[in-house]
Amino acid sequence: MTQKAILFDLDGTLVDTAPDLAAATDHALVRAGRPAIGLESVRSMVGDGARALIEKGFRASGGMPEPAAFEAAFSDFMIYYGRHIAATSRPFPGVATCLAALAEQGYALAVCTNKPEALSRSLLDQLGLSGFFGAVVGGDSLLVRKPDPGHIRGTLDKLGPAFDWAAMVGDSANDVNAARAAGLPCVVVSFGYTQIAPKDLGGDRLIDHFSELPDALVALGG
Repeated sequence: MTQKAILFDLDGTLVDTAPDLAAATDHALVRAGRPAIGLESVRSMVGDGARALIEKGFRASGGMPEPAAFEAAFSDFMIYYGRHIAATSRPFPGVATCLAALAEQGYALAVCTNKPEALSRSLLDQLGLSGFFGAVVGGDSLLVRKPDPGHIRGTLDKLGPAFDWAAMVGDSANDVNAARAAGLPCVVVSFGYTQIAPKDLGGDRLIDHFSELPDALVALGG
């Protein structure tokens, strides 16, 4: 039997996490004496991991602080976000139905995200999505992370034996570039977090709703 795998980004692809990420970022910035930057600013900063998010928050609110102040703010962010990770975050429409259908069709499913692994697993647990995935590989799980193709290859290794075909589903240039470098097709969602227009990211297919994903995968040879 042909073995096929689908790797999913998390923030901005499977789950709308921006409101909780923004609340945690603003909490950390305000405690550091900076102004809050708000949801819309944070939405465009998501995708490179937690430390990069806080760095971008500082740069948007006056510039980088001393290293000790940055580490304190990062700690504040992690503690606050860990406690409120699913306060308002919700799967995008159709996610659970689509994942169930893909699993029923025999696809092996995994999460490949730059979000820290522990936070990723906590979020998936609290939203009832963990059972769909054979592997969850965060930005701190390996020595590399997206856009490095090693993140995708490492996720496939953790998912199971060699696959005859695999694809990435994401919302950002990191997802597309990592997939390209790993030799995988990439489906881009139109509703994620990116400063580049989704249609200009270079994905192989663009979808507006998860109900469109199964047909997109078939069109790509899946």
